Amino acid sequence: MDRERDLDTTLNTSDIPEDDPVAVRRGKLSDLAQAGIPAYATGYRPAASSALLKEHHADLTEGESSGEETSVAGRVTAIRRQGKIAFWVLRDATGELQLFLRQNVLGEAAYEFAKTLDVGDWVYARGEVLRTRTGELSLSPVELVLLAKSLRPLPEKFHGLTDTDARYRQRYVDLIANPEVRRTFEIRFRIIAQMRRFMDARGFLEVETPILHSVPGGAVARPFITHHNTLDRDLYLRIAPELHLKRLLVGGFERVYEIGRCFRNEGMDTRHNPEFTTIEVYEAFGNMESMMELTEALVTDAAREVLGRTDITYQGVELNLGEPFVRKTVAELVSEALGAEVSVHTPLEELRALAQRRQVAFEPAWSAAKLFMELFDELVEAILIRPTFAYGYPAEVSPLSRRNDKDPELTDRFELFIAGRELANAFSELTDPIDQRARFEEQARAKAAGDDEAMSVDEDYLRAQEYGMPPAGGMGLGIDRLVMLLTDSQSIRDVLLFPTMRDVSPSA
Repeated sequence: MDRERDLDTTLNTSDIPEDDPVAVRRGKLSDLAQAGIPAYATGYRPAASSALLKEHHADLTEGESSGEETSVAGRVTAIRRQGKIAFWVLRDATGELQLFLRQNVLGEAAYEFAKTLDVGDWVYARGEVLRTRTGELSLSPVELVLLAKSLRPLPEKFHGLTDTDARYRQRYVDLIANPEVRRTFEIRFRIIAQMRRFMDARGFLEVETPILHSVPGGAVARPFITHHNTLDRDLYLRIAPELHLKRLLVGGFERVYEIGRCFRNEGMDTRHNPEFTTIEVYEAFGNMESMMELTEALVTDAAREVLGRTDITYQGVELNLGEPFVRKTVAELVSEALGAEVSVHTPLEELRALAQRRQVAFEPAWSAAKLFMELFDELVEAILIRPTFAYGYPAEVSPLSRRNDKDPELTDRFELFIAGRELANAFSELTDPIDQRARFEEQARAKAAGDDEAMSVDEDYLRAQEYGMPPAGGMGLGIDRLVMLLTDSQSIRDVLLFPTMRDVSPSA
């Protein structure tokens, strides 16, 4: 067991009273005020970090002093006292460092003051760097300043916050108690930064488009509705940035992308949160094939550059993101799952019989295309473990995709699946404004019939297309799901700093 953990397990529990620790700490806060000692000081900037000191003084031998005076700051995460000396563990953003408090070095008054401080307090310490006789690199303070008084004890005397619901609701405590959680989010933000480098290096321009939309569009989903008081009209939180980004193609930007939040007023589970982060990419003169190449390279690059490898394990399943991704049509995949050759052209009654045989539920009013895709959703998605591009989606369920030249009932659209989960959706863009209007009107009829996820007719987008939109490829990838994959996280809530949570009942 390392030295820091040893100190943690020998924590003096008298510093965290069992009866009412919050009241006791508030009492200490009152004592500080009466003594004229600031409980929330400012103006103390540390000269070094714990990681920097460990790097610079790696060659110090046991019992050796460096002769160097410096300062550090952070949260106290463990305390052990032995008469006129004390050992603290101080955590900053880079790691942990031991503070070796000695009454004869710090001074009697300052040492007595230090004895009143608690695990959880933020402090500034200035002193000499040394290595103790037990081999622990330490800072021996000659000055100790309270920077922020912690009024609540760390969970379970800092032995960890394990209640999953509490971890999500109080992420700030989760980050303190579970250092591996911080690592997950460090990886998340490094992935996003690497995505930007990847796209920028390929000549794409990062842009910003509206969050508030007058017409919800860009995806088949139920929007959040809000009201603008000055305009006295309803607006919608964007469900996707797609239609605004494609307006930029009309305007002459040839390669654009946006990383940002989208919002969908739908259910919550391990893969869905009402607000989520995507990257959407649009390339003039591109198509489905170019988007496949870009998507595969983007995912592989993120793994290689952030993790340092392309072979990963997700929930016990070994994957190699460096191998060529599988490419199969939706019809091929559904046929393999059923053991019978089917396609979007298969008669409806035959599809119904196959669905009943495999116990796949369906609505009597569904078309052949709708039922065909239900078979895909229920029988295929979960078994696509290796990275797989499924392409050739029916036009009926792809209102923004270009029709396939050989079979107009299909579109040049793909979805990327890894470990049984969809990560990306992409297609050759529909640039024909007449066909686009017909698709929008079909969606509007579905909405009028009660489908609250169907799209509306966006007249301004149609107007933009009528000015002429170049042939293009577009792709949207769920960043949260990619982070889940690369951090081996089971739930989307594990990769969102502040996931949406249900209300806690009063009796909870």
